[in-house]
Amino acid sequence: MTTATTKSESLIAMESTYGAHNYHPLDVVLCKGEGTYVWDVEGNRYMDFLAAYSAVNQGHNHPKIVDALVKQASELALTSRAFRNDKFPPLLKKINGMTGFDKALLMNSGAEAVETAIKASRKWGYEKKGIATDKAEIITFGGNFHGRTTTIVGFSDDPGANGGFGPFTPGFVLVPYGDLAGVKAAANENTCAILVEPIQGEGGVVIPPEGFLQGLRALCDEQNILLIVDEIQSGLGRTGKMFAFEHAGIRPDGVTIGKALSGGLYPVSAFLADDALMDVFKPGNHGSTYGGNPLACAVASAALDVLLEENLIEKSATLGEYLIKGVRAIKSKHIKEVRGSGLWIGIELHAEAGGARRFCERFQEEGMLCKETHEHTIRLAPPLVVTKEQLDWALERLGKVLNED
Repeated sequence: MTTATTKSESLIAMESTYGAHNYHPLDVVLCKGEGTYVWDVEGNRYMDFLAAYSAVNQGHNHPKIVDALVKQASELALTSRAFRNDKFPPLLKKINGMTGFDKALLMNSGAEAVETAIKASRKWGYEKKGIATDKAEIITFGGNFHGRTTTIVGFSDDPGANGGFGPFTPGFVLVPYGDLAGVKAAANENTCAILVEPIQGEGGVVIPPEGFLQGLRALCDEQNILLIVDEIQSGLGRTGKMFAFEHAGIRPDGVTIGKALSGGLYPVSAFLADDALMDVFKPGNHGSTYGGNPLACAVASAALDVLLEENLIEKSATLGEYLIKGVRAIKSKHIKEVRGSGLWIGIELHAEAGGARRFCERFQEEGMLCKETHEHTIRLAPPLVVTKEQLDWALERLGKVLNED
């Protein structure tokens, strides 16, 4: 006797047949989202504790952002940058007012923002610092994740990300994350920039040692090096500040943002910098057909408004402290370490626990969706609109599952 195939199973089989196998998602097929919740095709409800890697900080399908998208889509979606549009300048001004940087260069994906930062840093190195042609170097860090282009994976130390994709772009020096002495040893007259995540998200919510970011800033000032900070996951409220670098009391020379810049409704990213760096770009140097399109600008403008109007950054700070305290109170033989900042937590498990994925699969059965990273770490990153009551519900399930054998 054969068992009837569910709709989810049918769709999963279809995806496996017709799609590339470049992801290993949990076997849940989602079709609807609202706030902190998502529903699968069978009608089961789950609390989302990944928030699309922080892209939906404002919650799924926030009505204000949806309204902005629908309204703009009915008027004008794309002009390309061959022409100007009326939504682009106001968004640039809003980003400037919220972040304090002189200029923003809009792209689509986070990887494109990082590529923009790399190009700007190298051009600055040649034109402003006087580095010899094609000799510029950028210092990066072990455990990094900045995107999926061949240039970016070339300076990853994750064999799963870069294995089989070489040869890679030269000009990058890899130093262990948090190793300030190693950075100082690697820096030289050809170093144009240091590219760093203030907290490593894909690495497992890894927080650098006290004084590390301040030390990078001081070194950059001493040796005329740019400090470029990747805030694509950590920025826009995730850690309880607008930017994670604010916790260290520093100001970088350039910042990449994305994900929550659109509230999860449309791909929008940006590279932020002051005039001294951004002015290296001249017409024809860099661009994107979709970058800065009116639909993207309308969506991003509404998404930024929601962050401020609903006090989501402050909420991330207070509820994040509550969640971290609750997770640390869980007494489980499986937990090795709990790391976190704002509503962003990494629960690292002992190797003997059998990997983080089996726990994520159990959380799914309990109505809670989260994702493992680097085999032994569970990431928690709910939308910033989450409530204390919802966190209590989640903590109960976290405690239950993490205390199972």
